[in-house]
Amino acid sequence: MLNFTVGPVMSDPAVIEVAGHSTPYFRTPEFSEIMYENEEMMLEYLHAPAGSKCVFLTASGTGAMESCVMNILNGDDKVIVINGGTFGQRFADLCRLHGRRLMEVRCEFGRQVRREQLDILSAQGYTTLLVNMDETSSGVLYDMPMISQFCRENGILLIIDAISAFITDELSMEGLGAAAVITGSQKALAVQPGISVIALSPAALERIEENPETCMYLSLKEALKNMERGQTPFTPAVTILLQINRRLKMIKEHGGIDTERQKTAALTEYFRERIRHYPFEFVAEDRSNAVTALRTLERSAKEIVQILKDEYGIWACPNGGDMADKVFRIGHIGYIRKEDYDILFGALDDMRRRGLL
Repeated sequence: MLNFTVGPVMSDPAVIEVAGHSTPYFRTPEFSEIMYENEEMMLEYLHAPAGSKCVFLTASGTGAMESCVMNILNGDDKVIVINGGTFGQRFADLCRLHGRRLMEVRCEFGRQVRREQLDILSAQGYTTLLVNMDETSSGVLYDMPMISQFCRENGILLIIDAISAFITDELSMEGLGAAAVITGSQKALAVQPGISVIALSPAALERIEENPETCMYLSLKEALKNMERGQTPFTPAVTILLQINRRLKMIKEHGGIDTERQKTAALTEYFRERIRHYPFEFVAEDRSNAVTALRTLERSAKEIVQILKDEYGIWACPNGGDMADKVFRIGHIGYIRKEDYDILFGALDDMRRRGLL
């Protein structure tokens, strides 16, 4: 099966090879050294400010989002959530669940957040802004320099979900003044799912230290304390952490994070130029390199996804809810080559000949 979803994605054979061995015991100096390497490389690739720390949670990206809401925020915070789709809604739901006061800045599906939507919230006591840099359900890439500038002008803590955007799109934690950045193992890191990563600036570390403990498994206090010795509080997904180490080193060996990003951007451009000749429309006005969301003009998007899977051995990424019949997505992350897209286009051409598009 060819996998063009946005996670889990296809992995490089060298990464897959790591999982072909029994999981080693991890309470050892050798494993701690691997964790230190993981932290160092992650902070480097994220352009984190001096004094930042990194933790690795055995959880999905949602676990990291919830951990930030529980550990960095507290009941006194007034939170702004950019909500333009499924994952913006998830941040809002998490804030409500944990009793955080919030204001949702709602964006039409696939549309960019505008400065005027934020300006009306200036000088109203808001302390934190949560944003999914790439709203993966629509593929829109939010204007992070603009959001960052708004946060700086208003003394607002910026927390970024970059689960899809890390590696694929320009991202400097220091440049944006971000307090925390979240990503996950199964997106552009292109290893198996199960690990989420949070990079924490000194400002976030201070908040975590000051806030009372509210949880055990997702405690960032405990994760940071254990990371001092290159370990995790509980048994982690050891093999995935080893895969992350292999993948991060491969990025360095192949020219670094900028080279990796340029490679993804080139694949994305190749796909988008060719897909224009099919009966679809782009959903997002400003698009991430991670994924392209396509609105169907004739046939049900859900049916297209099903036919590609059942008859051509290709996984495309469906949308849920009221977008299930209107939108599907094609990812540009993982172990994908131009030749793989050519196979996809061949399948679409065949569907068109058969009257299925």
